[in-house]
Amino acid sequence: MIQYIVKRLLYGILVLWGVVTIVFFLFNILPGDAAQMLMGQRSDVSSIEAIKKDLGLDKPLTTQYLNFLNDISFISFHNADNPDHFWYYDQEKYKVSVELFTLGHTAVVVKRPYLRQSYQSKRDVTSIIAEAFPKTLTLAIASIIIAVIIGVLLGILSAIYKDSFLDKMLLVLSSLGMSIPSFFAAIIIAWLFAFVLADYTGLEMFGSLYSVDDYTGEVYLNLKNLILPAITLGIRPLAIVVSLTRSSLLEVLSQDYIRTAYAKGLNKSQVIFRHALKNALNPVLTAITGWFASLMAGAVFVEYVFDWKGIGIVIVDALEKYDLPVIMGSVLFISVVLIIVNILVDLLYTLLDPRVRLS
Repeated sequence: MIQYIVKRLLYGILVLWGVVTIVFFLFNILPGDAAQMLMGQRSDVSSIEAIKKDLGLDKPLTTQYLNFLNDISFISFHNADNPDHFWYYDQEKYKVSVELFTLGHTAVVVKRPYLRQSYQSKRDVTSIIAEAFPKTLTLAIASIIIAVIIGVLLGILSAIYKDSFLDKMLLVLSSLGMSIPSFFAAIIIAWLFAFVLADYTGLEMFGSLYSVDDYTGEVYLNLKNLILPAITLGIRPLAIVVSLTRSSLLEVLSQDYIRTAYAKGLNKSQVIFRHALKNALNPVLTAITGWFASLMAGAVFVEYVFDWKGIGIVIVDALEKYDLPVIMGSVLFISVVLIIVNILVDLLYTLLDPRVRLS
């Protein structure tokens, strides 16, 4: 298993390198000038050139690319002597770093990956992501919980009442839920429940998860503000859970041991919940685990519609302002989450099904 994990981690590093390379060159060849956007309409040539030099944008694109790889890697190489050198080892910039040894003028450093600073706010990209990620994580977890609880219950009903009107209706709704775009669903749900029916639902279009009391300064949860974005984000996994639970449960109910359970005098609910369901949920659990990582990336549209201050809003805002370090850092972080979750899913397969062997 250790060999498998190491192999997957090495594969993940190659995937990250590919993602970083594509995104870096894509945004650097597109029309737009980060220095010009920073200065605004009152910019002059000398000011723009000074900003480009400060940001390293005056260097050749390949030099910028190699420097970025050097910054985000755990092991990096720097000039140890000349403070004016483009790759000078700046301990204040890297903060958490240890110099291993020096070869001539080159210092080999072990450090925390440095995602640089935002062009606009001058904040470390790491701190921006650390502030936004818990909100996106909360939204994704709430969506998964809604999808699993409601989806499994509806899937059981669909399997029990196979070929009935209820079963056919649930199948149609599942197909609709899997096909509807998240952005469109977010707009419809927000308009219907937060505007048209706002007086009855008491739900708001915009609202944060945490609020601060103006008098006491205490922070408290606004869970009602989580309802609409969580439901919207959970529609697609919910539809998949319904379909998987139904098909898996029908397959399990046709097995010989289920007929044996009926022959022993057990009623239908005992057979389903004591014997069939636990075996039918294996593919559902693995699918949901994989969907969790997708929700982290797919929350961009939902967060934008509901103004949920997570990574989605951070990415959209960075795209509007051409803030390349924030875009690169966010994409890289989401890619890392996807890779880690995929590895955990593969390990979960071995726990749920002993017949699965990792190689």
